[in-house]
Parts: sequence; C-alpha cells; structure tokens
Amino acid sequence: KRTLTVESGVKITLNDLLLRGCARALVAHPQLNARLEGDEILQYAQADIAVAVATADGLMTPVVRRVDTRSAAEVATETAALAERAREGRLTREEISGGTFTLSNLGMYGLDRFDAIITPPQVAILAVGGMNERVVARDGMAVIAPVMTLTLSADHRVIDGAVAAAFLATLRAELQTPVAL
Repeated sequence: KRTLTVESGVKITLNDLLLRGCARALVAHPQLNARLEGDEILQYAQADIAVAVATADGLMTPVVRRVDTRSAAEVATETAALAERAREGRLTREEISGGTFTLSNLGMYGLDRFDAIITPPQVAILAVGGMNERVVARDGMAVIAPVMTLTLSADHRVIDGAVAAAFLATLRAELQTPVAL
C-alpha cells in the first residue's frame, strides 16, 4: 500500500488522492456529481463521494462528505475512520446515504482494471485498477513510469460520452500533479 505521511502524522494513501482528484473533477463537471431521482436529475455543488470498502459481510460504501472542500489529510482521516467502522459493522444509515459519486479501487487485489456497476440513484462510478510500473514513451524516449487504469461507468440517460471524457481528462490532469491535491 503506497502512503505518504504528512507533518501532522496523517498517512495519505493513493485512494485519498484519488478522492481529492475526483472531487475537483466533479466540481468542474457537475453533470457527474448528480443523482437520478425518478425522472428528475439532481446536481450537487459539493462532492459527497462513496468509497467501496470490503468487509466480512460484503461491500459497504460509506460516504466521505464535502471532499471538494477538505484537505487531503482531512479526507485521509475521515476515510480511515469510515473504513474502520465499516469493517466493524458500526456505520450509521447517514454514513452510507447520500453519496453523489462512488470510487471503487480494487488495485490492492492485483487487478489492472475492472468495470464497476453504478449504484442507483447515482449516475457514475469510477473503477480504479492497480498502479504498476510500465514502459511508456516520454519525449520520444522509453521510460518506466507508474500507470493505472481508471474506468468510468456512467448512466447514459444523464451523461453522454463527451461529458464523461471531459471528466476523465480533468481527473487525469489532477492526478498528474498530486502535490496540488
């Protein structure tokens, strides 16, 4: 598990940075920061992102609130606490309700990529595969660089391909400068 420890002693994981990157991309592309309630599309100003957590009783998706307004350290602290409560079976209904988007990371299971299933009434979910070193071309040279596959599943009744692609482009740009997250 790749982590970064900040001055406060908080360990920030790749998943925490992914959450921050998703939050910034959701604010830039609010069509994905939405829920389809009946025939009504509700867009949200704040990014309340559900995070998939494997537990002994199955998958739980606690919601990290207002990720777009919080620091990476704050997100890391909240995510760790929610994941612990999920594994202990102590999440409240409020902690698993109201997500506007979901992040599902199976990279720790050795998967390079996968397709995630949207959790209604949300309209999108991001599947994250493992980060691996690969040979890539940079400035005409072959170099070894960390690469991971992100797969976005989106409800086409709400989000078209161009909007989904723009979201992914923004997310990619955010993740390529992790210090800013």
